Amino acid sequence: MLKLEMRPEPSKAMSVLSPLLALAITVLIGTGLFIMLGKDPLRGLEVFFVEPVKSWYALGELAMKATPLLLIALGLAMCFRSNVWNIGAEGQFIVGAIAAGGIAMLADKETGRWIVVAILFAGVLGGMFWASIVAFLKDRANANEILVSLMLVYVAGMLLSYLVYGPWKDPQGYNFPQTITFADPTKIPRLFTGMRVNIGLLIALLMVGVFWLFLFRIYAGFQLQVGGLAPAAARYAGFSSRRALWTAMLGSGGMAGLAGALEVAGPLGQLTPHVPAGYGFAAIIVAFVGRLHPVGIVFSAVLMSMFYIGGELAQSRLGLPKSLTGVFQGLLLFTLLACDTLIAYRLRWKTAASPTAARPATAPSPVEGQA
Repeated sequence: MLKLEMRPEPSKAMSVLSPLLALAITVLIGTGLFIMLGKDPLRGLEVFFVEPVKSWYALGELAMKATPLLLIALGLAMCFRSNVWNIGAEGQFIVGAIAAGGIAMLADKETGRWIVVAILFAGVLGGMFWASIVAFLKDRANANEILVSLMLVYVAGMLLSYLVYGPWKDPQGYNFPQTITFADPTKIPRLFTGMRVNIGLLIALLMVGVFWLFLFRIYAGFQLQVGGLAPAAARYAGFSSRRALWTAMLGSGGMAGLAGALEVAGPLGQLTPHVPAGYGFAAIIVAFVGRLHPVGIVFSAVLMSMFYIGGELAQSRLGLPKSLTGVFQGLLLFTLLACDTLIAYRLRWKTAASPTAARPATAPSPVEGQA
């Protein structure tokens, strides 16, 4: 029979191979899912894994989807490495979008392009403010950051709904819950003509380098990670757990807010109730699939954006529900958790002992001994 046997030390090879194995199992299960839904599995896999990369325009859309996932996941990776469990990046994304949208609505056609910097800065501050609520309650009242950050997501969503249904509603919008369309000077500059991908991609790639330097080459990042891996050692070394908490939460909130600003001032161009796209929750999967490493997160963000685009294409071309995106995301997360078991354990084939062999030998009787 197969049994799990603890390894003498964690396997570095399986740490790298586990996400690839999880992806392979996800594809296998997805194939079975397409068959059960009565669809051609090869066509279904093509929609998810080939269509998003088959043309330059498709690659641009893939990069546009990957940008917010990459930014948010970088901030979450810093939190998780410091043992701060920020589950509310979606709320910080929404508040960052609200703050950026508020600045964008102040502009008109005569406003200079400098307004783009102010919009992005407002988004960062909005996300940091929302994350600071979690940090404050954790610091002063020892409130559970998982629950607080998650509940604040719904508060942020209601705040957005109040604004677009109320004071920020476009009076010329035919009663639709949306703000005015932002003026042209507020739009995030695009990288290529005819494609929607903008300079947010360059900002995200720049932040990959910044976070890599901070986590692995700067003393403050070392302190942050020691506090997460070994709190007792951090206290003994004199590292401040409060500083680690505030640094992780503000950094994570700022990245989520920046992603929200890039989204509303980029492809959306206005605030609507549909700003929350689930990026904040999907980025949790992106961070763990990327092994909480900035470079690994780049690849996992691309993979997750393929799931987003594949879900949209499956809805329009195959008549499947868009919720299939969430199914693939969930499959990837759970298969990754299962495959991660192989980092600390290994499978061993053990043959069950036969009853005869297992029976202990009996001592000779006294009579036999005398004979």
